[in-house]
Amino acid sequence: MISSKKEALRIFFSSSVSKMGIVLLIILLALSIYALTAFPTEYGKLVWNNPKAWENYPKSAPPSWVNLFAKSKLFEHKVLESREPVVFKAPDGTVKMLYYFDLDYDADEFPKFFSMSVKDVRYWKSPPVITLKLIRPDGKTIELTSFIVSSPRAGESPPYIRYQEEPFILKIDSDVNVWRSISLFIKDNYGIDFSPSEISKNPERFIFGSPVKGNLSSPLKGGYRFEVAVTTYDSKDAVSLISLILGGSIYGLLGTDIIGRDIAIGVLLGFPTSLFIGIVTSVIVTLVGCLLGIIGGYFGGKTDEVIQRSSDIVYNLPLLPLTIFLIFLMGSSIWNIVLLLIVFGWPGLTIVTRSIALQLREAAFIEAAKSYGSSPWRIIFRHMLPQVTPFIVAQMIFYVPTFILLEAALSFLGLGDPTLPTWGQMLELGFRNGAIYLGLWWWIVPPGIMIVLTAFTFVLIALGMEPVVNPRLRTR
Repeated sequence: MISSKKEALRIFFSSSVSKMGIVLLIILLALSIYALTAFPTEYGKLVWNNPKAWENYPKSAPPSWVNLFAKSKLFEHKVLESREPVVFKAPDGTVKMLYYFDLDYDADEFPKFFSMSVKDVRYWKSPPVITLKLIRPDGKTIELTSFIVSSPRAGESPPYIRYQEEPFILKIDSDVNVWRSISLFIKDNYGIDFSPSEISKNPERFIFGSPVKGNLSSPLKGGYRFEVAVTTYDSKDAVSLISLILGGSIYGLLGTDIIGRDIAIGVLLGFPTSLFIGIVTSVIVTLVGCLLGIIGGYFGGKTDEVIQRSSDIVYNLPLLPLTIFLIFLMGSSIWNIVLLLIVFGWPGLTIVTRSIALQLREAAFIEAAKSYGSSPWRIIFRHMLPQVTPFIVAQMIFYVPTFILLEAALSFLGLGDPTLPTWGQMLELGFRNGAIYLGLWWWIVPPGIMIVLTAFTFVLIALGMEPVVNPRLRTR
């Protein structure tokens, strides 16, 4: 028998399996802490599950690193932002704020879409005028579009605030004025006539293309500079943020799903949710199950009979179908999921712990404690519980992957908490939208790997605990 905690730790860390499990656990915990600190609490509800928040992102785009294996270089999704303009006062008394965006274009395809986002405009007199120009690598300049911020409303007093809650998004490639500007640009610089209706079919081909004998099949590579000029009529006028969005075929570390959500963010946010469900549920189930088993084994009689019959009934209930039915009735909340996993998870451990308690009850040190007048509860918590602590810890660790997989199964069935991004939900959405049949492997593989890796981590730690619990495994 192990005589001290120090000896138990020495035996545990003597195994390479244990060390590997602890390293993986530290990585999982670090990623969970980062996710909790980097993203607000309501991120899942307000952003992740809000399709409007992802409308400027490419849909079902593979990861950026696929360019390493592509024959022709794909265009990576770009979001160009600028907050600090160059400000100068014009001779006519107006104030101009110039925002510059530089783009080094080296892809072999055109962008999928092109839009401009304007966030939080404040003005005191007349509404500002915003103009977008593009200076191409060949030195030619296109004035793409110009628009006026919405005017003051009746009864409104300055400062007039626009686009504070949600940014104003101008789809450059869907603007008739842009088509006309490009048509004039192509005619003046290349002597080729394209009607605005022809340009509307694929404006990016004309904005970023280089006509050679009327052919715009390949992009003009090199350095592009976008210039956004905001003309204001008061020195106190301000614009918080201007962004240019160039839709690409690839995006980020893990790509996007059908809504345009960044899968890397979803995978990251899945860490704290999965670990919370797995660890919290496992701790409570283990403590309840072991305590009931020890109480029943020590007291015996009617107490033991009630506990054992209750555990037999609950143990033989079909866990997954019953959990699905109750979640339908109670609602898909993370707290309801944890509660149901606890309610149906304790009986197996109670049955096993009872048999251990029956052996300990007849031990000499228990009889000695009784002879000294120790109360039954003191004997249970002071003498019996420490004896089964290594077994309890091992079971607690072993149960974590079980509950993580159960939560993933419930989420895969569409019964997970809709306000929290989970790996099971990502898999469910992917399967529902035919990700496998469409070849969108980046949508399915990352969350699947994370579920397996997290479960594998706790399996390694549980295997490392076996020599601590079972003396036979410490000898050859």
